[in-house]
Amino acid sequence: MPRKEVKSEITGKVWKIETKPGDRLEEDDPILILESMKMEIPVSAPADCSLVEILVAEEDAVSEGQVVAIVDLD
Repeated sequence: MPRKEVKSEITGKVWKIETKPGDRLEEDDPILILESMKMEIPVSAPADCSLVEILVAEEDAVSEGQVVAIVDLD
């Protein structure tokens, strides 16, 4: 299965991690939630996939374009 990096589209802080490695995800399922300027922004699965790894922890600061997770595409 091809692997894909999932990147943050904004600069913010990891508010909540919604999944764990090994979880099956459908396209647009939330992987984690970022907080930026008092707004909650989900980082979602790019397609039907399996979560391989989350590269950040809750409370971590992330930059726009930073890789936050790795998935295996179906």
